[in-house]
Amino acid sequence: MIQKTKRLSLVDQVAEQMEQLIERGVWNVGDKIPPEMELMEQFDVSRNTMREAIRALVHAGLLESKQGSGTRVCATSAFGVAIQNEVFKRDVLDTLEVRYALETQAARLASSRRTKGQLATIHEAFARCEDAVVAASNEQFLKADFAFHEAVVAASNNDMLVELYRHIGEAVESSIAEFLQKRLPFDRHRHLHDGLVQAIEARDEDWAASEVRESNEATYDLLKQYVKQEDA
Repeated sequence: MIQKTKRLSLVDQVAEQMEQLIERGVWNVGDKIPPEMELMEQFDVSRNTMREAIRALVHAGLLESKQGSGTRVCATSAFGVAIQNEVFKRDVLDTLEVRYALETQAARLASSRRTKGQLATIHEAFARCEDAVVAASNEQFLKADFAFHEAVVAASNNDMLVELYRHIGEAVESSIAEFLQKRLPFDRHRHLHDGLVQAIEARDEDWAASEVRESNEATYDLLKQYVKQEDA
């Protein structure tokens, strides 16, 4: 049930509640939000307040409003939009270094904090990486690989780390998709992932961090060569 606002003159309260609906998946990316009159009734606010709240979310990058086609959800969080906008301004290697730093810390935290259920999810994600290697599908492996790392990050049980990694990871993946599909040594990554799974299962933080570092250094060196060739 939608929470009624207590101070109707504060647009940010309405915008915050609308953002929560998006984050919880009540309104998904691509969905058209309810008509203005319906929203006014749900939030018990005036037309001006409702319109200002919508404008605030459009400005934040969560909503997109087009005349004649209504207003649709275009992102899941303002935090994610801000992160992705910043990522696209930066050098891809700089961003990749940040992602790798997050993965290393996440591996350490996952080793000490993971639950049995989270460990099972990591094993399942690793199995999908194995399936992709057997199928010799780079595209399938890349999807499985990202899901694997997300499972490890989720096992850190740090909500901000999870959110930050997801948005930085998505931006990096889209920036270097061609490189990853053509040049990623995915068979070697499969073996390194195996070591990471074992380290997390053994609750060995140093081992886990070492496995992530070895995996990322190999990809980083290849990417540096790729970027130099593209810039030449």
